[in-house]
Amino acid sequence: MTGCQGELVGQEVSLYIEDNEGNVIKDEIVTTQDNGFIDLWLPRDHLYRVTIKQGDLSAESEISTFEGDNTCITDMQLL
Repeated sequence: MTGCQGELVGQEVSLYIEDNEGNVIKDEIVTTQDNGFIDLWLPRDHLYRVTIKQGDLSAESEISTFEGDNTCITDMQLL
């Protein structure tokens, strides 16, 4: 069994998600898990714009949930 360990364990981050039509899906403060990551469950067959912020740092990325898309995304880094 293997796993990943993120750097922000138990930290509050601002999570904002919009679909490609501009509808707000999530706009909330979430706490990272013991492994430093957050779990997201998003409806299938959509494209989303995700922004994660902590203080002055932020990360933005597009995430899609179409068949064959990755279900684990680990490349967003706060910059």
